Amino acid sequence: MIFRAVVRRGFRSGTPWLFWLLLVATALPHALHSEPLREMLTPTQARAYAEVLKMRRPQLTGTEAGTLLVQDCLGITELLVSQDATRYAATVAAQDARLKLLAQQPAGPLQAYAAAEIRLHQAAAQVVFGHEVQGAWSLRQSYLAMQQVVRRYPQYMPARKTLGMLQFFIGSLPESYRWFLKLLGLPGSVEAGLHNLRRAATEPNDFQLESRLILALLEETYYKKPEAALALMETLRRQQPDNLLISYLLISQLKKQHRTEAALAAYRARPTGPGYLPLPYLHHMAADLLLYQGQYVASQRANEQFLQEYQGPHYRKDAYFKLYLAAWLNADAPAAAQYRRRIGSGGSTVLEEDTYAQRFFDDKQPLNARLTRARLQIDGGYYREALATLDGFRTTAATPLRDRLEEPYRRARALHLLGRPDSARPFYARTIALGGTAPYYFAPQSALQLGYLAQAAGQPALARQYFRQALSYPRHEYKNSTDTKAKLALKELE
Repeated sequence: MIFRAVVRRGFRSGTPWLFWLLLVATALPHALHSEPLREMLTPTQARAYAEVLKMRRPQLTGTEAGTLLVQDCLGITELLVSQDATRYAATVAAQDARLKLLAQQPAGPLQAYAAAEIRLHQAAAQVVFGHEVQGAWSLRQSYLAMQQVVRRYPQYMPARKTLGMLQFFIGSLPESYRWFLKLLGLPGSVEAGLHNLRRAATEPNDFQLESRLILALLEETYYKKPEAALALMETLRRQQPDNLLISYLLISQLKKQHRTEAALAAYRARPTGPGYLPLPYLHHMAADLLLYQGQYVASQRANEQFLQEYQGPHYRKDAYFKLYLAAWLNADAPAAAQYRRRIGSGGSTVLEEDTYAQRFFDDKQPLNARLTRARLQIDGGYYREALATLDGFRTTAATPLRDRLEEPYRRARALHLLGRPDSARPFYARTIALGGTAPYYFAPQSALQLGYLAQAAGQPALARQYFRQALSYPRHEYKNSTDTKAKLALKELE
């Protein structure tokens, strides 16, 4: 479970495949000007990597370090995007063969970096597919090897890029996980990770763009800098309209920032064709966007397509939960009952979205239709419509605590996102006062948001108080991500 938490942190870093996709997207080395030409990618290797970054399959043969690295980038990308367990054994065997070939080559930055990066890809494969002991060992080997690359070649920016990303994610884990990683010799540090990432993002190197991508997305997720991340994705999309990965990241950023119409437009304009790797999660994102708009039948079609094409265990429960919502809100009771049963019949609960869906399944308490519509409207960026929906909510003596908490929380979120923080604060405070230690995310999230508001208002002492309060709740649906954000916010205030 320890190393699964690292994967969880990666999945929660803003987009579901972000951690590992960008890990392989940044796997290509930067050759120092003082190194011999053999340390640089050849033009053929560079073109092949550009194809992998676009989510296409290049043809590349040979045993040079750069070739082996690009081949492994393609292999791990296909495995992690498809989540197809039947590919696992062949992928790991190919990684072992590449590592053996690299061990026979002359030492140098590219050779050392490629070996450490392929070992990290192997750790990703092993952890994602449940081989956690092997994954722990592979992660340790890669981490220590990457440290050696940085020590031996301190100006070799790709090594700082990958090491910095690992340092950040490990450093942002809760203490309950970090002690075990430290025991294995994997000490994380948010500060060191950001330092290494910023060097790779600001110092000229052949793959500076990928460093900027990782840094922008981390800062958007954990440090509330959405404008910079979105601007970067929009610029890249204009420059590379045939890049499916960039399209995916743009859709994800627009969705996170509640820009539903723009996200759907980007989804429909994404590059398609037989040359691209299948990316089923795009359909799951589109299903959410359509659900926000009340296009229930279209949302169902998109999620059904996702489930038909997708091979992995993650997001299955979430997909069935969203299918349930679409059918239920569309007054299709038989379909809703069928989808609800499917939530409990398969998939994993590694990710918080799936955990939330499973809790809904286990909890026999029905959802409130008005509150559910308001939640979807807020997620879609329809804040005024959500407030109008909430105006029709009425409590009675029989109203469950969950609904009593959700109503002021949803109202606070709508007002906050409308740019009316002074109006939002009393509703966040009311949610906290009502919540106590109930196992719902409304009160912890209210404390987190009040912390952000106090921080923005130049009230650091009050912000610390709220961030610590967010950390104090013992259990709720989104504890991992809430705690990480509160912890990083406290570090920023030091």
